[in-house]
Amino acid sequence: MSASSSFDLIVIGAGPGGYVCAFRAAQLGLKVALVEKRATLGGTCLNVGCIPSKALLASSEHYVFAKQHAAEHGVKLGSVELDLATLLKKKDSVVTKLVGGVAQLAKARKITVITGAAAFVSPNTIRVAASASEPTELTAKNIVIATGSAPVELPFMKFDGETIVSSDHAIQFTSVPKKLVVVGGGAIGLELGSVWSRLGAEVTVVEFLPKIVATYDDDIIRNFTRILQKQGLKIEVGAKVTGFQRSTAGATGILTAERGTEKLAFPADKVLVAVGRRPFTDSLNLAAAGVQLDDKKRIKVDAHLHTTAQGVWAIGDVVAGPMLAHKAEEDGVAVAEWIAGKAGHVNWDLVPGVVYTDPEVASVGLGEDAAKSAGIAINVGKFNFAANGRALATDATEGFVKIIADAKTDKILGAQILGRNAGELISEIVTHMEYGGSAEDLARTIHAHPTMSEAVKEAALAVSKRALHAV
Repeated sequence: MSASSSFDLIVIGAGPGGYVCAFRAAQLGLKVALVEKRATLGGTCLNVGCIPSKALLASSEHYVFAKQHAAEHGVKLGSVELDLATLLKKKDSVVTKLVGGVAQLAKARKITVITGAAAFVSPNTIRVAASASEPTELTAKNIVIATGSAPVELPFMKFDGETIVSSDHAIQFTSVPKKLVVVGGGAIGLELGSVWSRLGAEVTVVEFLPKIVATYDDDIIRNFTRILQKQGLKIEVGAKVTGFQRSTAGATGILTAERGTEKLAFPADKVLVAVGRRPFTDSLNLAAAGVQLDDKKRIKVDAHLHTTAQGVWAIGDVVAGPMLAHKAEEDGVAVAEWIAGKAGHVNWDLVPGVVYTDPEVASVGLGEDAAKSAGIAINVGKFNFAANGRALATDATEGFVKIIADAKTDKILGAQILGRNAGELISEIVTHMEYGGSAEDLARTIHAHPTMSEAVKEAALAVSKRALHAV
């Protein structure tokens, strides 16, 4: 590549938002460069986030089934032992396959992939610094910032990668911690806490707010908390972490916290800090491009994800909104289409959220509690998986589906699901909501029998008190 190269579009960051943006732009005939500081594509999600954590969740679920539930199904096993090295190898193989697949797709689309850290020189020029070569300057009429996010660090408990760790470290422990304390009761903390609890760690989740995954309705969280506690997780809510006192050896210590006037102490050999993520824009030299940040250090964008600089766009975790891979992907597709003069579209009100524990928790739109707090007249339909034939046959009776509909129009306003495969089940509700569908529309949609999805249909029927398989 020459010292200076020109493109129609440069995308900085090859996570789900960035590479999908690049792929869509290439489909639309644009000359595209994709700049990524990692040696592999896929960003946090594919390399150290969504994908490896789901591989660990699946493997740990298999382990628990073999150890605790196989006999109930007539499967007789000898002693069940954990081979952590093989489990981690399986996780790594999944990651390798996916990041390799993204690279192949980029090549097939004739996208120029450049490895190195990017920084703006001007609104239409970046400099890419690669360790093995001289910096390269690239220019483009349009540049998309898709650099994602990084774990938030507590100022009094800096990550050391050994005892105080982020999610990046917690997917690759080489031994099962004896006592793992998770600071933060959100999706990341609960998912990784569940993994290591299943594999034998004593896990305590310490959450500052009055409940875990606080965006969900109280009835969901009450049941979810009970299930997690039954699985062995200790959950401490309303607790403010104050510090970590290391032992003399330094490898273990005591996490300290406060709940009002009560002093709390939690022994730990690992502390996973999962209190959120922050936009990663530190090294981009945004000032040189005229790109402004808001008060939360997110990049300011308009309704079409255009920044304060002409020709510079931003998507995914670096802008306001949920820090979710699927949201970033939709941002990326829309921006590519807008740049190409097409009619891109994203409905940010209908971004589903999922916690991938077992059972999962999923939501979209307005919750029951939020609707009532806002004074919105609603009808609510609920259906328990305990009354679903497929759930009974597959030991998945925990939880329920809840659908919230406008009391006057019957339009679906939101839904929340606690149950096995909730992340899959939420999608059809999102689909109905996308076209403004009603609970009646969903209730009259034919669902195959026997499936877990029949609980969604029954919940929709329950909105008008017509559930067929519940009293």
